[in-house]
Amino acid sequence: MPTKIEQLLQEFLDYVEIEKGRSKSTRRNYEFYIKRFLAWAKVSRPEEITLDKIRNFRLYLNRLPAQAGRSSNLGAEIKKNTQNYHLIAVRAFLKYLAKRDIKSLAAEKVELAKVGDRQVTFLETDELSRFLEAPLKLTKKQRNKETKKQGDIVMLRDKAILETLFSTGLRVSELARLKRGDINAKNEQFSVLGKGGKVRVVFLSNQARYWLQKYLDARQDVSPALFVRYDRANGNREKKERRNRETSLTSRSVERLVEKYAKIAGITKNVTPHTLRHCFATDLLYNGADLRSVQELLGHASINTTQIYTHITNRQLREVHQAFHGRRRQQ
Repeated sequence: MPTKIEQLLQEFLDYVEIEKGRSKSTRRNYEFYIKRFLAWAKVSRPEEITLDKIRNFRLYLNRLPAQAGRSSNLGAEIKKNTQNYHLIAVRAFLKYLAKRDIKSLAAEKVELAKVGDRQVTFLETDELSRFLEAPLKLTKKQRNKETKKQGDIVMLRDKAILETLFSTGLRVSELARLKRGDINAKNEQFSVLGKGGKVRVVFLSNQARYWLQKYLDARQDVSPALFVRYDRANGNREKKERRNRETSLTSRSVERLVEKYAKIAGITKNVTPHTLRHCFATDLLYNGADLRSVQELLGHASINTTQIYTHITNRQLREVHQAFHGRRRQQ
């Protein structure tokens, strides 16, 4: 029989998924983080959650090896962001308890660890140009080798993916979920369902629209997915074609193809789909877009998240440097 705290946790997770409209992935993460705290603190009732246990749990997380915290960087400590995810989940649970008038620690007493400024990786203009053109640089032989004589359609798909990522600033998960019916390549805009179930409008450049249309015109399948896989594995042709029809590209597949084209373009930086999201934001701000509009286009809940880009695109600071730096040397 579950303890009182275990029963309340399940009710909280149901509340997060149903009432708050969070994804199943968010539910799983909350469950993982909260259960880790409850098991470590040996808590069986809400009133047993104390500030001292929270403080000691933070110390425990700060010293916990990364392999115990779902990280691939074995031997390192868990990142501050990941530590905070634990605390955010526990705090949300405490808020839920307070809402139900269940006695426990006040949520506002749970403080998050201080996190340093986030480093943003983006591509310079020449790098971005080489990267976006990389799918067109593959020879027909190379494209055919990729997918067993399906190279042309893969080239069109990959080119459309890169142009769409840069044009819209979509998160990779948002791109992977897109259906054919979500987009009309002849239109400049479409709606996308983002984090927290929030809908926002994104826009397609002429280049993105052109390559999307080229890709869609070349497709002969009936899959509802916008971007589909083309299986290069050997096996029964009929089964393979059915599997391709039914399977859209995963987020991980998109990440791999982005990494591949970055190498082809000769870019030594660690390039991910999120890098193109950074490029999208910095490009807008550099060309004069206001921060609030960029926040809306990115789907950020808080403008503080969008502000990570301002130090990269601050024209005033750049003009001050150009006007005043090194003047004595010139004299």
